[in-house]
Amino acid sequence: MLSPLAVAMGDPAGIGPEIVAKAWARRREERLAPFFAVGDARAIAAVWGGPVERIAGPDEAAAAFDDALPLLSVACASQVVPGHPDLDGARCALHALELATGLTSAGAASALVTGPVSKAQMYQIGFTHPGQTEFVAERVGVASSATVMMLAGPTLRVVPATTHVPFREVPGLLSPELLIAKARVTARALARDFGIVSPRLAFAGLNPHAGEQGAIGREEIDIITPAVEALRAEGIDATGPLAADTMFHGRARATYDAAICCYHDQALVPLKTLHFDEGVNITLGLPIIRTSPDHGTAFGIAGQDRAEPGAMIAAIRLAADAARRRLDALVTA
Repeated sequence: MLSPLAVAMGDPAGIGPEIVAKAWARRREERLAPFFAVGDARAIAAVWGGPVERIAGPDEAAAAFDDALPLLSVACASQVVPGHPDLDGARCALHALELATGLTSAGAASALVTGPVSKAQMYQIGFTHPGQTEFVAERVGVASSATVMMLAGPTLRVVPATTHVPFREVPGLLSPELLIAKARVTARALARDFGIVSPRLAFAGLNPHAGEQGAIGREEIDIITPAVEALRAEGIDATGPLAADTMFHGRARATYDAAICCYHDQALVPLKTLHFDEGVNITLGLPIIRTSPDHGTAFGIAGQDRAEPGAMIAAIRLAADAARRRLDALVTA
């Protein structure tokens, strides 16, 4: 039996509570695995009038799931007002994240799904990690440098080799070693968590037209090509460097299972263009499964019944599918 998923709701003043509640409301039509929310009950009540059942632990979630949204309560010290974040809300989000991560790491939950938080608010309460990914990695004993951020949608999966850094720093951060490490983690995860027996990886070039054989830059020759060749020698199906402006149309996407991109926007622009309401952030390289909807807190529409739950639903579904594959692998081992 798959244990219920733990869903940390994120900032209580953002759209996290609303999209978690709406995901539960669509549980049957979307065929979602049982999950429980972790956060403040008032944050849900402020945006949704459906049934909520407080639980004392994850073992009670499955029995409650059919009739009410199971909630493991983490109370906020102040009144929750949708669209109006404060530091108490950030503390509540952090406590919920820590609890949900711990339960997943201990095996009480089969996977972790994290709602959106405000980094600006989190930093003001002493949060020192770049984001939730690094926090979760530390809590489960993995160096954040050993993890990989993948964004996944129905027809495209992308991995940015560099993430939240100024664009001018990207060329200096790229190296064959970095690309090889990211690709190895990605290939293992595609096989383990996505069920792709022989993963195909495509590498995007950094420069226009993939450098035009050195005429528009040498990063493709000096960095990307050596990485691709080394991966092929290991038996990993890797291709590239490819011109980034022609590798994301439909026919091109059919030739690979994940694209390894050089920088943040090179990966996220095509993903969000194709799958804005369905994009999922999944952290690869962890001993636990962690997913998140690929959007922010959207304070501007919080409490207005305008938040679309598609990405949260996709994050829950992807987490459950990966958890089932890992469980099946253990059973058949």
